[in-house]
Amino acid sequence: MASTQVETVTPGADKVRLGLAVLLVIGALVAFYMLAKQGPVAQWVSLIAGLVLAAIVFLTSESGKRLIAFGRDSWREVQKVVWPTRKEALQTTAFVFVFAVVMALFLWFTDKTLEWVLYDLVLGWRQ
Repeated sequence: MASTQVETVTPGADKVRLGLAVLLVIGALVAFYMLAKQGPVAQWVSLIAGLVLAAIVFLTSESGKRLIAFGRDSWREVQKVVWPTRKEALQTTAFVFVFAVVMALFLWFTDKTLEWVLYDLVLGWRQ
């Protein structure tokens, strides 16, 4: 029985887009530091413009398109979530806090009981 494997081959143009996006990010950072004498406005404009161009180039690549599709699918899933009402959220939060206090008291009582049994009854250190 032969198994079929599907391999995703990234075309050369896609690799060029990703490389160009990386170069644009590097160029934006270099421009930011090279334009220090021109003032902060020129620095930030060059940085933001370079990063926006890099993002546009990345989003036109296959990886970018998959990222956009993932974001759309994630948004659809978030819209399917049934969020609790304010009353339900407050009740659940109160329950968690009460449970934490009860558990803390139980563990404290257990600790003190074991301490009394071991140190007073078994070892006799506190007599």
